[in-house]
Amino acid sequence: MHITYPSITQFQQLVELKDYRQPTKKEYVRYVRKLAAHFQCDPATLNEDQLRQYFLFLRQEKHYSPSLMKGAKYSLLCFYVQCLKVKGWSVFQELRIAEPRTLPLVLSRAEVQSVLAAVQEPRFRACLRLMYHCGLRVGEAVSLRIHDIHGRENPPRLHIRDAKGGKDRYVPIAAPMIEELRQWWRTHRNRTFLFPCPDCGRSKGALALRQVLQHSAAPMSTSSVQLAYRLARVAGGVNPASTTHTLRHSYATHLLEEGVSVRQSASTSAMSLWTPRPATRI
Repeated sequence: MHITYPSITQFQQLVELKDYRQPTKKEYVRYVRKLAAHFQCDPATLNEDQLRQYFLFLRQEKHYSPSLMKGAKYSLLCFYVQCLKVKGWSVFQELRIAEPRTLPLVLSRAEVQSVLAAVQEPRFRACLRLMYHCGLRVGEAVSLRIHDIHGRENPPRLHIRDAKGGKDRYVPIAAPMIEELRQWWRTHRNRTFLFPCPDCGRSKGALALRQVLQHSAAPMSTSSVQLAYRLARVAGGVNPASTTHTLRHSYATHLLEEGVSVRQSASTSAMSLWTPRPATRI
């Protein structure tokens, strides 16, 4: 159980005033709570040298990755400078975080075929195929609502809402993929979600899965899709370092190989991925 310190309560209120996304707000407060737990005291009572030693602890003993170090740095910077109004501390300037610039993992077309062919559950197969087809993040795919699919427009497209950075965007989608999604939707006919959660129906008991999905009040979780991918990755003999996000990187790379700009909004970009070469049919 968290000990409630006045300074953390004050910080929570400050964070709520900011136009951050909800996960970011939670992370900011979580990093301050971790600091308090480490020293077992109100973090407002710590001095600059103690904070400096804490950053060294995270880097040298906890082996925080660059992204985690950035999260700790900017959360605690907000806490001390904006919330507590400390002045003259140089520790935040001293802490330099250089992220390695490594190339993302990309699967070949044949590897994408192998992993998608190994997905057994229809809802996961449809979701993962859509993610590769449109270059979606897993959270964007599972959150799709029925009215976000503009399949009768020319060209057809998806409306991705509240994506990374709180931004909306449209992505092209080919007609055959639209038809595949329609076939999937007919198996459950949920009025809101394309990928409803099987555990969020109005009631369970003897109800068939179709009925549970039809009345589900929430989308399926990102973790369930990630687990399905990991199982398919093993079954398909695909690079064990790949993740669901690898499908997004592979989508972009395969578009570039086709000579299509990843920023292009025309439906030809989606169609180029939908029309595979004979040896790599998906």
